[in-house]
Amino acid sequence: MSVSSAATMRSRNRKLWETASRLDSVVERYTVGQDPTLDRGLLPYEVYGSLAHAAGLARIGILSKRDFTSLRKALARLLRRPQAFFITRAQEDIHTAVEQYLTRAVGDAGRRIHTGRSRNDQVQTDLRLYLKDRLLALHARTCAAAEAWRSFGARHARVLMPGYTHLQRAMPTTMGHWAASHAEAFLENARFLRAAYAEVDAGPLGSGAGYGVPLPLPRAYVARLLGFSRVQRNTLRVQTSRPRVEAVVLSALAVLARDAGVLADDLRLYATAEFGFLKLPEAFTTGSSIMPQKRNPDVVELTRARAALFPGWLQQVLAIGALSSGYHRDYQLTKGPLLAAVETADEMLAMLARLPGPIQVDAARCRAAVTEDMLATHKALALVRGGVPFREAYRRVAEAARSAGTAARPAGKVELPDYPGAPGDPGFSALKREAGQEAAWSRRESARLHKIWDRLLTP
Repeated sequence: MSVSSAATMRSRNRKLWETASRLDSVVERYTVGQDPTLDRGLLPYEVYGSLAHAAGLARIGILSKRDFTSLRKALARLLRRPQAFFITRAQEDIHTAVEQYLTRAVGDAGRRIHTGRSRNDQVQTDLRLYLKDRLLALHARTCAAAEAWRSFGARHARVLMPGYTHLQRAMPTTMGHWAASHAEAFLENARFLRAAYAEVDAGPLGSGAGYGVPLPLPRAYVARLLGFSRVQRNTLRVQTSRPRVEAVVLSALAVLARDAGVLADDLRLYATAEFGFLKLPEAFTTGSSIMPQKRNPDVVELTRARAALFPGWLQQVLAIGALSSGYHRDYQLTKGPLLAAVETADEMLAMLARLPGPIQVDAARCRAAVTEDMLATHKALALVRGGVPFREAYRRVAEAARSAGTAARPAGKVELPDYPGAPGDPGFSALKREAGQEAAWSRRESARLHKIWDRLLTP
């Protein structure tokens, strides 16, 4: 190999920041970390970000029209065969790997594409595009889960069962009312995901390493090409806000996971032999390796366990991000928790949306658990309607309950409160309407966003 060829090969394998010195191999492994693996999932977003940036450079004359056309063709080819794309440890990250690919594919245009760009605003662009895409998918899954549990509740709207406080039988409710509470929780979380989406929806490109660049970069134009609703204005704030934006997303996912964990724990409890209110579908349980008769609720237990991971991921990002203004290499380590949380939330929601369809409810067992003592509040309020002050009515009913020994006797006729949201009227029609409206938003926004991204690839 000639001296010039060897020099060219070394140049092609250099990191974006590398000049003369070579990095110690142990230091390289330590600083590169998991980025080569994590970044593979960011490939489409690196392509979209690079295309929009190239279009901006073409607009201000840094790239020619021919350069831009060559880059677009090369990047489109890369997206058509993502399975052939790999990031080596020597390349460190997706930004170096794609730039080196472009340099091999189109020559000087590939070498010029980094003009006006830092890896700091590149990674922010990739992550925000990724988050927009995945938040829309998570929002759609959350709406699907809401509708699945609403439908389950509507099928079992008249199944009486105990309501609990402190895990003690409290007042009568219905299986439908219980399921509707979880459907409503999913809808609340869908709105939280929309709020997180709005925080992510700001274009960071053009901020460079935090202080801009001495070029007239068309930041608003590039942001529109990528489907952002606005530009994040202050270039320094772009860098300082990275952990905050990630923490906002993780906060929404942590709250969603908390509610999913409550649902999972309810299902585990109600499926025990001691409760027996419902039976989990066999496909969602596993057997024991030693006890042939057992079926274990592994799906709901692992959902509960996964839910417990989210506060830790959120705390990692908050702790790492508590730094002075500007970019810090510490931020590299927030990517792992962020991506892990998004993937885990997606898996949990997919499972929870599938689960209610085949669940079997034992209506007789539920009804038998509604005992006479659970009507104590009903009896006290009947006295109140007759003019007895509530505290007096409360004492009378309490004394009668202690002396009569009616705790284990099945309750007779049960009248449920029927104002909106109460056990007698959980609001299934309203839940269905709200779930449909939320789902329509994420469908529209996802279609709009992918149309914009497809347009970047189209001549």
